[in-house]
Amino acid sequence: MNTQPITQISVEELEQRLSSGDRDIQFVDVREPEELAIASIESFVNLPLSQFSEWGDQIPTRFNPHTETLVLCHHGIRSAQMCQWLAAQGFTNVKNIAGGIDAYSTLVNPSIPHY
Repeated sequence: MNTQPITQISVEELEQRLSSGDRDIQFVDVREPEELAIASIESFVNLPLSQFSEWGDQIPTRFNPHTETLVLCHHGIRSAQMCQWLAAQGFTNVKNIAGGIDAYSTLVNPSIPHY
């Protein structure tokens, strides 16, 4: 598996990307459905890591490997794993959202619930 360091972006940078309306960014949330029910950010496609066998083979047809891809989870650990996997699949512009949705709800949008 690719062990290159994954680029991280801050939740403030994420907010700038979301606010820009740039349609050339792919947003992936790897949290579980029950986590999404508590807290979510619009624009993200949910691909729960526990359901990898259901969506893993769809990645090449659902996403462009050369488009900026931002990956989110609760704190940044699962999203970092997903970033490594995407890089191993040939994705060239993958970024992990440092601190995950927990940091986003603390630093950017307090209306998003903590869990």
